[in-house]
Amino acid sequence: MKVTVNRKAHFNAAHRLHNPEWGSDRNKEVFGKCNNPNYHGHNYELVVSVTGEIDKETGYVIDIKTLKNLIKEEVEEPFDHKNLNLDTKEFKDLNPTAENIVVVIWNKLRDKLKSELALKVTLYETPRNFVEYSGD
Repeated sequence: MKVTVNRKAHFNAAHRLHNPEWGSDRNKEVFGKCNNPNYHGHNYELVVSVTGEIDKETGYVIDIKTLKNLIKEEVEEPFDHKNLNLDTKEFKDLNPTAENIVVVIWNKLRDKLKSELALKVTLYETPRNFVEYSGD
């Protein structure tokens, strides 16, 4: 029997959507206000979903404290109150779109989980705009 365990988290971060290979007109056309040279911020909401078999000894799919600490170490501490473009190694050469952010988060968490556990990450950039990634 497989069960999915979900943990919500959040972080606040600034970013600028920009392709350095394009001129300023094309960047403005494609990214609009998100191309502001002075950056802009979001209050990101995150849902991390881990699916697997229930352990017969513990009754857990994953200890929620373990998942909480993993999210804190891999996502909140490195990204919270940071400028993603300037302050993080993950986005030095990667445009920090919601799509790229969710894949980066998934990869960081995937490496720390048991291989038999399935992982899906949902990232809300705004209450109405969100992306999901499950490794596909």
